[in-house]
Amino acid sequence: MAKSETTYVDPAGVHVIAPNFKIRLSGVTSTIIQLVPVQNRLGQKVAVLGPGLPGHLPHLRYRDLWKLWKRPAGAAHRVWHARRNIEMLPGIIMRDVMRMPLKLVFTSASQRKHSGWTKFLIRQMDAVIATSAKTSAYLEVPNTVIMHGIDCEKFKPAEDKAAAKRACGLDPEQRYIGCFGRVRHQKGTDLFVDTMIAVLPQHPGWAAIVAGRATPQHHAFEEELKARVTTAGLADRILFVGEHKNIADWYRTLDLFIAPQRWEGFGLTPLEAMATGVPVVATDVGAFAELIAAGESTAGRVIARDDLPAMLKATTDMMSGATGPVIAEDCRNHVFENFRIETEASRLGALYGRPD
Repeated sequence: MAKSETTYVDPAGVHVIAPNFKIRLSGVTSTIIQLVPVQNRLGQKVAVLGPGLPGHLPHLRYRDLWKLWKRPAGAAHRVWHARRNIEMLPGIIMRDVMRMPLKLVFTSASQRKHSGWTKFLIRQMDAVIATSAKTSAYLEVPNTVIMHGIDCEKFKPAEDKAAAKRACGLDPEQRYIGCFGRVRHQKGTDLFVDTMIAVLPQHPGWAAIVAGRATPQHHAFEEELKARVTTAGLADRILFVGEHKNIADWYRTLDLFIAPQRWEGFGLTPLEAMATGVPVVATDVGAFAELIAAGESTAGRVIARDDLPAMLKATTDMMSGATGPVIAEDCRNHVFENFRIETEASRLGALYGRPD
């Protein structure tokens, strides 16, 4: 991104630094992009550092890092909020070797045993955040669970669902089941397609949408799925619509959402669907069970991962009751009360301000 398009700020007014040292877009990068504006609206004075982030966010220059030796205006230290190993290490060097007044915070989303190196880095942190209770169980240090939230203004039900469907080029008379995200085996796209092939012939008023991109190494996987759909005679009812930047508009076309992942770090798609008033069937991976649990059967159903018969049953059950304003309101209220991004940002601010 050109410098002229990037907003640079003076470190003197920055209280929290969110480093992003990975160029390719990832879930961590997306989290930073969504959170920083909300944190700043709440007065937390956050700036980002590193590539791959949009210019409208407040950026620090690498050449200004020497200014971190001076305490920020109105605070005893700055917070260095790392989310990867490659971001924890520089924080440790700046705090312990260069003696900069920094408080080191690390957010872990991993749901596996950490390497010895990662454990060492985590032990050097002043505070550790887990994105779910399941993630917390893998940490060997005291930690605080702060779950991700979403923008409930961006993800909200359509005022006119038929119009929302027409706007995306869909039949307003059909009900739609969606599966959104990268098209690959890990994401369970094949389980969704196989479920739709089994279910749709018995439900003529329904169709399915696969929205997401297959990266080059997964093109053959996507083509094989499309071939299955064609062989089943459902190419006009199981639609592969590709990747869309206006994904919130596509959620508004749905009557049911399926998250069929075999593995997930956290996973926001069930929240995005429920915030839009759409009930969910999700596998028990990532934080899905924690996201849906309080919603009980109205907002969603959690099933075992990689279990096609369970997905078929849950989908059929949910289809029979997946419409109506009461269910949509329950789904929306569940997210609004528990998973707004403003709640996540507020809890981060409280943790930043805790004494060491």
